[in-house]
Amino acid sequence: MDSFINAFLAYFVMVDPIGISLIFNALIAGKTVAYGRTMAVRAVLLSTLLVLIFAFWGVNLLTALGIEMESFKIAGGLLIFYTAFGMITKPDALKEDSRNELFEDISVFPLTIPMIAGPGCLTLTVLLFSDARDQGGSFLPLVAAVISIFTIMLISLLLSSSIIRIIGRTGNNILKRLLGVLLASLAIQFIVDGVKGFLN
Repeated sequence: MDSFINAFLAYFVMVDPIGISLIFNALIAGKTVAYGRTMAVRAVLLSTLLVLIFAFWGVNLLTALGIEMESFKIAGGLLIFYTAFGMITKPDALKEDSRNELFEDISVFPLTIPMIAGPGCLTLTVLLFSDARDQGGSFLPLVAAVISIFTIMLISLLLSSSIIRIIGRTGNNILKRLLGVLLASLAIQFIVDGVKGFLN
């Protein structure tokens, strides 16, 4: 249960279902409900598949490239910290003119990559699953956390217009900054673990 909760919170902060739902609502402005539903389902399915691929074969890819896990922990921690720092300090990224960048199929770009399963999410995935492998733990809580988060993501996308009415941009900004502090702490822990690995 601890593994599930830790992974769930880490993914929730990194993926940010509420924030992405606000951007998604702007991207589908002027489109039909069926179009929005199709893009949401397709993007979540693609993101889930991509994350699970990195979960089970990401370490093998690093090994093939000659990258040690300690190095990846430090680099990944820095990347996640950069993401967290941006969440805390940068203004709201939602732009009124985002609909001008709309493509016919937004499920792959920009929804799946880089918004939902971006570099930070994939890095977090490799780190969490590699730690579980090193400690002899089960992957089941981590997979359950991934499925749970992307289920929440799908619900958030489908209810994006309602979320905007309830939470608004101000509420999202406050939530994003609070979660950014937690994500920064997680990033520092990854860096510390990587340094300890080198020292040992």
